[in-house]
Amino acid sequence: MRILYLLFPLLLLLAHTAAGSALAPSNKKQCKEEKGFCGFLKCPFPYVIVGKCSTFHFCCKNKFGITKAALIQDV
Repeated sequence: MRILYLLFPLLLLLAHTAAGSALAPSNKKQCKEEKGFCGFLKCPFPYVIVGKCSTFHFCCKNKFGITKAALIQDV
């Protein structure tokens, strides 16, 4: 019975972390504001998923911090 007192806070901690991050972009507008773009199902190589734009579209950002606009300007 004493172990139940230890398991209950652990259960609450796991439920709290499963809720997800409220800071991640959750729509297309927020993704664009954070200098990202929406990709279908996955992101191309130098980009990683940082949020969701819609059901099948994910917000992609460069993991090195370089934007697409910066790459175009350098060429």
